[in-house]
Amino acid sequence: MIERTPEYYHKFRCLASACPDSCCQEWEVDIDPTTVELYQKLPGDLGDALRSKMRTEDGTVYLTVTDRRCPMWRTDGLCEIQCQLGHEALSNTCRTFPRLCHNYGDFIERGLELSCPAAAKLILSPKDQAILATSATGAEEGDYDREAMEILLKSRETLLSFWERMPYPTSKMLAITLLYGHEVQSWLDSGEEPDLDPEKLWETANKLPLSGDIGAINAFFCHLDILTPRWRARLSAPSPTPWSKEIPLFVRYALQRYYLQAVSDYDLICRIKWIIIACLLLRHLGGDFAETAQLFSKEIENSIDNMDALFDAAYTAPAFTDRALLGLLIK
Repeated sequence: MIERTPEYYHKFRCLASACPDSCCQEWEVDIDPTTVELYQKLPGDLGDALRSKMRTEDGTVYLTVTDRRCPMWRTDGLCEIQCQLGHEALSNTCRTFPRLCHNYGDFIERGLELSCPAAAKLILSPKDQAILATSATGAEEGDYDREAMEILLKSRETLLSFWERMPYPTSKMLAITLLYGHEVQSWLDSGEEPDLDPEKLWETANKLPLSGDIGAINAFFCHLDILTPRWRARLSAPSPTPWSKEIPLFVRYALQRYYLQAVSDYDLICRIKWIIIACLLLRHLGGDFAETAQLFSKEIENSIDNMDALFDAAYTAPAFTDRALLGLLIK
């Protein structure tokens, strides 16, 4: 088995009480069955406190958030469970966050979640971006369409290399990425392997009758589930900025995190469009890019409902048509 891991992954360190946006804030954490059993048997005041805050919804057990705070989050910014019982007594979610693991059976890809401030600093830094490939034990036969995965791996490497070279301005890079995504989608759908011909794709984009409404994109996000007052305030008062130098790093992160997931449903375009839409919105909202991207990730990437809504809207929302998106990138 091969494990692929960005170099910065191993440099992650939790900020603990110094974190500006703790993962103990606002999220309701699900508790895995093994940890539920531990908490149910735990004696003393801590056990009583945990059981009083546990609730079950649709077969999943959660710790109920009060005033947007985990009940185990102390005023000094530390976790009562970890302080009393150690790291291993935490639920699986709390033990692993913000670490990501995509296990395809015969290979694994690891990463960090952008919704963690400490992870966001690493993801959006030009340092330590190399992907390290190491051998690991425990390989299983990959349960996926091998031809589709080969297409996705090859085309993703083409795009990552393109973004690493960065031969064009950001807006042109994004427009070319969108149209190349359509060509790869055709390849997945039993078409022929395309070449990444940037100038030909750019010429195609400029021949289309283009529209585009960033206000409509902003409005779409206003109607998704909103977790924090800060996000609602940012959407209500955008402050557009020039294209940030961190955008290529965000694109790299998104390609590494989502691209191969198309092997499960053969739908690459909704994921490519998600990247384009996210970049347009982040530019529109403005502010410090890392802070805005981290908050975006907390609100969108960590919500299954919001991600599903965006993937569906890639085909149905007028603001998300190719012509609308290209119009915002080309004008």
